[in-house]
This record gives sequence, C-alpha cells and structure tokens, in this order.
Amino acid sequence: MANRVDVTPAAAAMMRQLREQHGPLMFHQSGGCCDGSSPMCYPAGEFRTGGSDVLLESLAIEGVPEPIAFWMSAAQFELWKHTHLTVDVVPGRGAGFSLEAPEGVRFLIRSRLLTEQEQAELTR
Repeated sequence: MANRVDVTPAAAAMMRQLREQHGPLMFHQSGGCCDGSSPMCYPAGEFRTGGSDVLLESLAIEGVPEPIAFWMSAAQFELWKHTHLTVDVVPGRGAGFSLEAPEGVRFLIRSRLLTEQEQAELTR
C-alpha cells in the first residue's frame, strides 16, 4: 500500500529520543515563513490543526507507542499532492520552534514525485 510520508532511520531515532523527552509527537509541514519549509515537530496537540489542514500520514515508528501524525496545510497540499515525502534529520540549526532544535539537528524533507501506481492507490 502506498503512503505519502516515510522516515529515514536517523529521523526515526530522533523521533524516539524526542518522544522520550516530550511525550507524544506530531509534525506539521511548514509552508515557509521564518522556518523555511521544514517539517516542524511539536508535542502532540500543541500545533492546532483544523479544516484548513490535511493529515498526510500517521507514522508508525518502532519504539514509539502511538502513531505520529504528519499534517500539512490544505493549500500547500494542493501544490504537493503528487509528491512523496521522506523525513530526514541532519546536523545544523533548524527552526527554533521545532523540538529537535536544541539537539543541534534539524528535520528536513526529501521529496520525489509519486509513481502513477502510488497515485492510483492513494486516490482510492
């Protein structure tokens, strides 16, 4: 079954660490502003989502007891709906609002176009 979001092993390890420190997590893919277009990690429920957001994936991370919701604004999703996202983590300073910032790393998105088969599976 196709999915819209995957996670690298390094990003999964950081998510496990952040889960231990902060409890349940969520992501919101930023559309710009002060943080560029980074995936932002928050304690679950700290970033308010609503009708103007799309839940792209509920990430099942080994060692994390609950799924991690990955959200994007509906307007941004319209532009990115043909894209598969992979969450990665790299050394460096990212957004000060995201939970990984004090760890000296930042989450980032690596992307590719969805295949025709993936698009068909995701629209069912």
